[in-house]
Amino acid sequence: MISKYRKQFNEEFSQEKYNQLKEILKEKSGLVPSFRISESPIFLTKKFEDKLIDATESIIDQIKNLPHETLQKAIPDNCQVPNDTDKPHFFTIDFGVCKNENGEIEPQLIELQAFPSLYAFQKVFEDTFCEVYPFLSEVRNKMPHEEFKNYLKELIVGNENPENVILLEIYPEKQKTAIDFIFTEKLLGIKTVCLTKIKKQGRKLFYENDGKLIEIKRIYNRVIFDELDRIPDLKIEFDFREDVDVTWVTHPNWFFKISKFLLPMLKHQFVPKSYFLHEFPENEKLENFVLKPLFSFAGSGVNLNPTKEITDAIEDKENYILQRKVTYESIFEDINGEFSKAEIRLLYIWRENDDRPILLENLGRMTKAAMVNVDFNKKDAIWIGSSNAFFAEE
Repeated sequence: MISKYRKQFNEEFSQEKYNQLKEILKEKSGLVPSFRISESPIFLTKKFEDKLIDATESIIDQIKNLPHETLQKAIPDNCQVPNDTDKPHFFTIDFGVCKNENGEIEPQLIELQAFPSLYAFQKVFEDTFCEVYPFLSEVRNKMPHEEFKNYLKELIVGNENPENVILLEIYPEKQKTAIDFIFTEKLLGIKTVCLTKIKKQGRKLFYENDGKLIEIKRIYNRVIFDELDRIPDLKIEFDFREDVDVTWVTHPNWFFKISKFLLPMLKHQFVPKSYFLHEFPENEKLENFVLKPLFSFAGSGVNLNPTKEITDAIEDKENYILQRKVTYESIFEDINGEFSKAEIRLLYIWRENDDRPILLENLGRMTKAAMVNVDFNKKDAIWIGSSNAFFAEE
């Protein structure tokens, strides 16, 4: 916590400014965000940021040292997609803001993914916070907007004409992240296309634009297998598992390889101990752990209080993990003197020729509930929802 910036923000905050924040986002996108926007940014110290980076760098090292065969085991047989890549294009990693036994605020790893999050939205969101509260500019992300844009353009569009690059989603207009799709289109000049609209001719894929068929050469993929499986009678011409002439950004196999599947293999003081359910040792107590399905998304299927009856009833135990519980610390004070908890997601890109990923932005989520998911909050709660973290010296 940085009391200086928290105090100044709370003194400057008003409902009018919150409405202004949301209105600017609506004006810039033409869309009302379908997820809750927090009234407040998250203020944390540079010391806490250093801990985040230290943990992430260690995790990256450990992932790089894992044998190829180990990562391949994460991919279900029915989800194997041809033409895999050596690296994921995206790497995102979530930490809870917790307190250790010595009373120090520290990060604790919650999960990690090789899947794009709200990259374009978060940059605009940070800019908008700074527009409404100009003092935030002194502690904002130091990466200039143009540099941020160039990184994403090089990664997603590459050397192709933007019209041959698409953001692929299933029913994009129904997705909570639709506002990010719009900001991505504006940033990169690409189209968002629904999977059901893809045309296939031989090994080539196409989408229709102004009555013309346009060949797709690169796919910025936002489709999750987990979601496809839940849609009955889905009619598509193109199955991911077909060998086609496109470049994936990022390749769908990485959704499985960088996931909760890795948690039992990672070691660091900021990484809670995890076990695959079928390997859970007898000397550990279930009540100290959270039960998580390996490949769920947005917190679905998580059980905060698993029992032996629940775990015994699970047949595919190798597809679940038990992760030691961490305690999120309520340290983010609102204008009523109440406190929120938070999670920080670091948003990295990993270019094909780079040894390590590059940190572009962060995403914050605030809550007053047991889980960092806005659906679990009381309707009249404040300082909850999607946010952005600002780091400064104490």
